[in-house]
Amino acid sequence: MLLVISPAKNLDFETQINNPKHSQAELLDQSEILIDRCRQLTPLDIAQLMKISDKLSGLNAARFGEWHLPFTPDNARQAIYAFNGDVYTGIEAATLNEAEIDFAQKHLKILSGLYGLLKPLDLIQAYRLEMGTRLDNERGTNLYQFWGDLITDKLNKSLAETNSHYLINLASTEYFKSVKTKNLNAKIITPEFKDWKNGQYKMISFFAKKARGMMVRYIVKHGISDPQQIKAFDSAGYEYNESLSTDVKPVFTRKIAE
Repeated sequence: MLLVISPAKNLDFETQINNPKHSQAELLDQSEILIDRCRQLTPLDIAQLMKISDKLSGLNAARFGEWHLPFTPDNARQAIYAFNGDVYTGIEAATLNEAEIDFAQKHLKILSGLYGLLKPLDLIQAYRLEMGTRLDNERGTNLYQFWGDLITDKLNKSLAETNSHYLINLASTEYFKSVKTKNLNAKIITPEFKDWKNGQYKMISFFAKKARGMMVRYIVKHGISDPQQIKAFDSAGYEYNESLSTDVKPVFTRKIAE
C-alpha cells in the first residue's frame, strides 16, 4: 500500500541531518513553470494571494527568486527532514533507522503545491505555495488545474511499481483534492483521529495532524503492507474504535488529549 500526506508551512533547513541519501523529485520541470509564474508576483501580490504578512511575503518573494536547479545537498534538503509541521512532529523522521527510511521512500508520498508529488528523500528548496492557492497559470486559475492528472498519474505509477492495491490517505482535504480519486487504481482508506471533548469524540486539528504523522511512523516502523494491520495502531493512547469505523474510514479515538 501507499501512504500520502501533506507538506508543512514551517520548514527546517538548519538542524543537522545524518542521512546523506537523497533523490530528485520527478516533476521538477513542472515546478520550474510555477516558479517562473511566481517570480512575476510582487511581495504585495504574494501577501494578498496567500493572506500572509508583509514580512512573510518578502521572504517568499526572495525564495522564489533564489530557487534554482540543479538541486544538490548543498543547496537543498530532503523533504522528510525539511518539513517541520505537526504531521512531521508525529513522524520524527530523524529517529527512523536506514531500513525504515528506505521503506518510507518506497511507500510514502508527500503532496505539494510546488513540487506536485515528493518522495521522502527528494531534495527541495525552501518555498511556500499551498495547494489551495488561487494562482492563475497557463492551465487555469488555481493549482488543482495546473497539476491536472499529473499527480494521479504518478501515484498510479507508484502503485503499480510497488504492487499496491490500497492508498492510505493521511493528507488534509485541501491537498487530497489534487488527487483524481476516480482515476486512482487503488482503494482509498482515510483514517480519522478523534479526541474526547465535551462528552463526545471530536476531531481536534492539532492532535489529528500529529496523529497522522504517528500513523505514518507506526506503518513505517512495522513495515505494514496490509491495511487491516493499521487497526493495531496504539500510539499516544489512540485505539481503533470499531463502532465509529467503516471499511474505508477507520476511526481511532482516545479520552485523554496529550
